[in-house]
Amino acid sequence: MKPKNRKTKLHARVANKITFSLCLFLIPLLSMSCYDQVGENLAPLASVSGPGKDLQAVVDGVKQQDGVGEWIGGSRYGWTGRIGLPKNLELKWQAPQKINKVVIYDRPTLKEHMGACTLTFSDGFRVDIYAIANDGSAKTVVFEPRTVTSMRLDGVDGVGEKIGLSEIEVYYDPSEQSDTKSKKKFTDFVSYVDPTIETSRGRWFFCTPGSRPFGMVSAAAYTRNKNGGGGGYNYNSTEVLGFANIHAWIMSGINIMPTTGQINPNLEEKGWKSSFSHDTEIIEAGYHKLFLDRYQTQVEYTTTDRVAFYRLKYNKATEANFLLQLGGYVGNVSYVDGKARVVSPNQIEGSHGMTDRVWAGPELNHVFFVMQFDRPFLRMDGWKGGQQKLCDIKQYSNPIPKGRLKQDKRKYMFKYLPEEQAGVSLAYDVDAGDVLQVKIGMSYTSIENARKNMEGECAHWDFDRVKKESRRQWNERLGRIEVKGGQEQTRIKFYTDLWHTQLGRHKIDDLSGDYPTYMGKQNSQGAVPLVIKSVSKKQDGTPRHHMYNHDALWLTMWNLNTLWGLGWPEMLDEFSASLMEYARTGQKLPRGPCGGGYTGIMTGCPATSLIAATYQKGLLTKVSPEAAFQQMKKDHMPGGMMDVDRAYIENGWSPGKAGRTIQWAFEDWALAQMAAELGKNDDAEYFLNRSVGWRALIHPEIGLVFPKKADGSWKHTNPLSRDGWIEANAWQGTFGVSHDIKGLAKLMGGTEQLCRKLNYAFKKSVPNDFVFGYINDCVSYANQPGCSAAHVFNHAGQPWLSQKWVRLVSRQAYGGTNPNIGYGGHDEDQGQMSGVSALMKIGLFSLRGTCSKEPIYEITVPEFDEITIALDPEYYPGKTFTIKTYDNSDENCYIQKAKLNGQSLNNCWFYHKDFAKGGLLELWLGPKPNKKWGNRPE
Repeated sequence: MKPKNRKTKLHARVANKITFSLCLFLIPLLSMSCYDQVGENLAPLASVSGPGKDLQAVVDGVKQQDGVGEWIGGSRYGWTGRIGLPKNLELKWQAPQKINKVVIYDRPTLKEHMGACTLTFSDGFRVDIYAIANDGSAKTVVFEPRTVTSMRLDGVDGVGEKIGLSEIEVYYDPSEQSDTKSKKKFTDFVSYVDPTIETSRGRWFFCTPGSRPFGMVSAAAYTRNKNGGGGGYNYNSTEVLGFANIHAWIMSGINIMPTTGQINPNLEEKGWKSSFSHDTEIIEAGYHKLFLDRYQTQVEYTTTDRVAFYRLKYNKATEANFLLQLGGYVGNVSYVDGKARVVSPNQIEGSHGMTDRVWAGPELNHVFFVMQFDRPFLRMDGWKGGQQKLCDIKQYSNPIPKGRLKQDKRKYMFKYLPEEQAGVSLAYDVDAGDVLQVKIGMSYTSIENARKNMEGECAHWDFDRVKKESRRQWNERLGRIEVKGGQEQTRIKFYTDLWHTQLGRHKIDDLSGDYPTYMGKQNSQGAVPLVIKSVSKKQDGTPRHHMYNHDALWLTMWNLNTLWGLGWPEMLDEFSASLMEYARTGQKLPRGPCGGGYTGIMTGCPATSLIAATYQKGLLTKVSPEAAFQQMKKDHMPGGMMDVDRAYIENGWSPGKAGRTIQWAFEDWALAQMAAELGKNDDAEYFLNRSVGWRALIHPEIGLVFPKKADGSWKHTNPLSRDGWIEANAWQGTFGVSHDIKGLAKLMGGTEQLCRKLNYAFKKSVPNDFVFGYINDCVSYANQPGCSAAHVFNHAGQPWLSQKWVRLVSRQAYGGTNPNIGYGGHDEDQGQMSGVSALMKIGLFSLRGTCSKEPIYEITVPEFDEITIALDPEYYPGKTFTIKTYDNSDENCYIQKAKLNGQSLNNCWFYHKDFAKGGLLELWLGPKPNKKWGNRPE
């Protein structure tokens, strides 16, 4: 028995050793297997890398404690208001992890706020997180379960110089289910518009629910007091800082704030701001409602073209005040020279100036207002500077200090300065349930015109009537292009696109046709005095056209010029007349006029491509084509708005200016087309010859355009360098010679080589969603210079590549429908990126900006089953133009065949004249390219 026992013990010892060895062997294997511990926080298991300090604090389990256990990634402010946010914070696991939930905790301090971020996982999946609470409360996102090895966090929006997080938690929790189904009911076109899309990154004028199409009033509750990078209404901030009634291209004005109880207005927005919740908010085209928590007051507003209409409802009995800011920095200008006076117990009137603009413009211009209340106020009080308060006053004035306008504007921009503060307040006693209504009529010319604007547009007190009319007007404008089928999110994005194309550019003329000009000589204060002019009148005495304030029309041939011509041809006619009216006074066609003056923003003479396209499509009715041509011809010469130099005139290119050369060349070509149509053959030949001078800048070995020095040598050969370009690089800018793709192809070695090179650029840009900024990538749909690239293949004989890349760009660059993303995250530019997005979604484009003698539209694949464009009877003989697709799906993104009005169409394009007659374009789609379909344009 003993030997047997010894043998058994030996076997046991061997077995134990084997078991122990197996355990040692299996431990690393187990660590490499998928870890899906239900309910356990997986973040502490990850290694952390990224910017800033105390990286491990973001997963240390310490949360919601101010100053303890926090990761600080850092951030920096740019002088225009943009902020550099922490990026590339990465959690990496040794073993794959199954996850479906992430919880984010901001730092509890209210001074620093990570408002929004994106999470990108190792499998390429991305989650947008927005409206992160500023007090350190949990923000939870749930998604479909996935297995990953890493997660990267990139900041998208925030406030402060020490932005970071208190904690990140990562879970797999099968009890949590992602809810992607929309609960919204869509009853009309307005209901599809989502004003909050990409407000994390918009400019001051980007989101203005209180506006009619192109209306003078552009009212909005603003939550960020800055211009770019999420200024104005920003969904991530839930504190209302005020309700400015002008959100325009380098203009802001008539900022009001309803308050209750004791507040200190000398502290500006810091003294009167109030929190609000998105839960009780309604925001849509033409109307906005929210609840000010601090004041227990519901605020609603809507507008006519020139009148803002507010309805306030108080939840408690208290002393209420209606504040009107007349000094300090708001959005993109400083308010100065504030004036107000009591006209009656129900009315005040006044004005204030605007100065310290980010992008030049008049040194000083004014907005005038008449403000009426539907019940008498008790008194008017006021404030000046950091401490002075005025009680029960009848008049108020805060003149501009001597020398103020000649100071460096950077001293005042985006800052609270006590000495700049000014304003008045109207006092009320209110009971719970009381309603107060306020109307604000405005004008850029005079108080008298502000009063007439109000009398002409809103002489009543029926708020709901104005709200209903605003919705009707927006429905009519949006409904000119009706789409059916496609994805719900695509329809939301499409109608939001259309909203933006008619939102950011605003009328500055009164009902009478009066408008302001600031084009004379400066006075002793450094400002150009206001001169009031008036547009020409129709036979019935009404204005023939309006005057507009807008950012540059730079490169709009690839977006607004084409899109407006389809559904809103009157806007091309209107803008052509407005531009010519400016030139009548200032002798030059403006690029981006502000408040009745020039700004000089951007380059070239972009008015040329708009006016030429308007003329070629037969839409130029409000100005003389001959007068327009002569003005453009003047502006294309030295001393004109184009700003060409002698080198360009003599050689066809300008030293160090590749970007300008390409833009000038297109605009010369557009003017040549108009000259030929007008029978001006010598002019046509002259400008046509100028339009091909860019060819000297093609590098023979690299096959891209580069800037040259004056001696003809290459300035550099870095295709990703911004040097010599305007907001672009060689890759992005070269294909902008859209008037001369044949010439480009020849210099590149043929169309095959061109398509191969451009296709490479698109493939390389897929991981970045085609939205890089001015440098660092080959294709960028985040800014104007690259917005035609995908359509170049149609002109180079490979239309199936246009079909492929247009669909991908539309989905990746312009498919977002949340506050983080929707237009590439760079700058939507007053409807320009929206215009590109909308054109891609309906499958029409014009590489030459409809500036040809015979304008055409190129065809790609629409994202809807049916598109019906209502044709304006004032401009077009037809009634509707309809596009129908068959077998449309995500996979079927290639055209197999086409018919136009029942006849086979083998071209990838058709004439504008056929569009104008109305008709039916039918497209049959499939999953693979039909390389035999789609003859290129001549």
